[in-house]
Formats: sequence, structure tokens, C-alpha cells
Amino acid sequence: MSQTPLAPYAERADLTKGRRFFEPPSRTRTAFARDRDRIIHATAFRRLKEKTQVFVAHEGDHYRTRLTHSLEVAQIARSLAHALRLDDDLAETVALAHDLGHPPFAHAGEDELVIQMTDHGGFDHNVQSFRVVTELENRYPQFDGLNLSWETVEGVIKHNGPVSHRLDEPAWSVVRPYRTGGEAGWDLRLGTFASLEAQCAAIADDIAYNNHAVDDGVQAGLITLQDLDQVPLIGPMLAEVRRDWPAIDDRMLRIEAVRRMIGVMVEDVLAETARRLEEDRIGSTEDVRTATRTMVDFSRSMHADLAVLRKFLFERMYRHYRVNRTRSQARRVLSQLFELFMAEPEVMPPEWAVPAATEDRTQRARAVCDYIAGMTDRYAIEVHQKLFSLDLALDL
Repeated sequence: MSQTPLAPYAERADLTKGRRFFEPPSRTRTAFARDRDRIIHATAFRRLKEKTQVFVAHEGDHYRTRLTHSLEVAQIARSLAHALRLDDDLAETVALAHDLGHPPFAHAGEDELVIQMTDHGGFDHNVQSFRVVTELENRYPQFDGLNLSWETVEGVIKHNGPVSHRLDEPAWSVVRPYRTGGEAGWDLRLGTFASLEAQCAAIADDIAYNNHAVDDGVQAGLITLQDLDQVPLIGPMLAEVRRDWPAIDDRMLRIEAVRRMIGVMVEDVLAETARRLEEDRIGSTEDVRTATRTMVDFSRSMHADLAVLRKFLFERMYRHYRVNRTRSQARRVLSQLFELFMAEPEVMPPEWAVPAATEDRTQRARAVCDYIAGMTDRYAIEVHQKLFSLDLALDL
């Protein structure tokens, strides 16, 4: 069966801008497929299996973790890219990498690290993902990081749009060398949009996150199906499934409604993207990067419905007292760990204790932050218990 040719505005692996450190091409994989495989084999990717989406990983086996979320985002991104005749390997790769920098305990963990790093260069999970793939992963003798293709690294840092306006923020200072004339010698064109493939990954993140928040929230008993009946997007899907299957049980009703909502959102993105590509006369990858707006996006009506859904989820789920308790515990754990490691860096493993053994408190804080950001929920809890429990143990 012949393969559908790529659209003229699709990225092409055979025309990649290459890697920061030269490597011969792979005989068995395209450049973007090779990037995907490097991400899958990365330590930071494996750790996503016990990093939180909303619920702490030990609260149940059926809730999304960062790993299952990343896989679901990659599936949606790949489907969008395929339908738009883009390079689906690149879309999948950016999706798999987009959450590598998330600390433990979801947004509570990030909020706490932002506070702790206020006077020490800041923290941003998108920048941390960038640092993971360009610096922190240590798997190759020739270079730090994963030495991914230009298009993949660009997608990791720019999938949500141009970032040149953020370079004055302390947390984004590590990205400055990657602008025109920067010390990295690798211009990521930070003032332009990323590829359509990276934009597919970004919108897939929104689709997956909102749908699976609904799914997990109902499973956890924080919201009910009846609560959702009058909420845009999910409410009409629930009514539609009930009409099609009058005797359906609540579990299958939830699953089928969420599945259909994903389908509705995907179709909306495809229609809106096709409209924008035609309206803006996009005919090349350069047209994509220099466009005046995102090309892969929801329609105006979908944005309006999503705003109502997000408001409902924020008020009824993300600020539920049970979630607030978990957030409070999580922030306390990370705050106490950060304070202890800053005072006694020698209690960290050697690979972190050595760079933290400096009188430069900003440099020490960055090492402490990197160590904590790489932790899984379970590991952070275990380390906290070992260091703060009064029961002395031999396995410290």
C-alpha cells in the first residue's frame, strides 16, 4: 500500500537541520524516530510512571500518571498529524517529551519549586523539560543530554508558541544561548512558531488533559456524572450515549462519553486547522514559523465551551478539599526537603551533592532543585520519611 505523501508544510526527517553534536544518520530509523526512541529510553521518561497528574501516585492504580498522560497525548498528536499529512513521528516525539521536566506532585510540586527558586534563578517545567533533553540526561559519552534533532528540541521549548518574550525571566535564562548569535551556536528561532507537528502535540495535551481530568475525577468520586450533565462538551456526550444505550451502566457511560468527547475535539481541531491553513495561505514550513498565529487550534466556539469546562473542573475538582489536602502535604514535603538539602547538601546522593557543595547559593539551589524535580512522588515521600522520621534506620 502506498504511503500518503506529506503536505508541503510538513517537516521532513530527511531535511532535518541536524543535531547540535554531529552523529551519522541511523540506517534503520528516521531522525525523528531516533529522537523518539532516545526519549523512551531516557531515565526522566521512566520516572513519569510515578509522577502525578492530579492524584498522588500511591492513591490508586487506575488514575493517570505523567507517563500514561504522555502516552495518551502522543496517541492524539500522532492521529492529528496523520490526518493533516504531517510527520507523525515528530508529533509523537514532542508529545512524549513535553512533560519530562515536571517535578513530583503535579502543579503543587511546581508551585513549591517556583517559590523555593525565587531568589535563585526561578523554575519553569517547560524549561526543565528543555534542560532534561539538552543537558541533564546523562546517557552518552560524547555529549550531555540526548542530542536530539533541531526540530524536536525546537518543539520541546516552543510547542506553546514563540518564547523570545520570556527570555528576560530568570527561569528562561538557560534558553538564551539558543537564540541568534547565542553561545550554544544553535539558533532555535525563539521568536517564531514551532512546526505544525509540535503544535499538534500542544493541542493534544489540552485534549487529553481535559478529557482525562473528567474521567479521573468521576472515578475518584470528586464529581458525579449528574454534576456533568449541564457542562458543555461532556454533558451533550452523556445525553447522546444515554439515548444510544438506555440501559448502559455508569462506568461504561463515563468511558463512552469521554471517548466521544475526544473525537469531537479532534474533529474540531482538524476543521479549524484546515480553515486557518487555507485562510493564511500556508504552503511551507517557513510559512508556519513566520505566521501571525497558531495554526493548529480549536474553533472559537470550542474555546468557549472549554473555558466553561475548565472553570467547572477547577472549582469542583482541582480545589476539592481532598485534592487541597494532598497539595498541602506535597508542598510541605518538597519545602522541607529543599530547606534540608540547602543546609546539608552532603545528605544528597554524590551526583547531586558534589555540584551543590559550593558557597554559591544559587548554584547550590539549582542542584537541589534538579534533584527534587527529578524525583517521583513515591521517592520524594520515601526520602522525606527517611530524613525526617525519628526512627533511625540503617538504610539511610
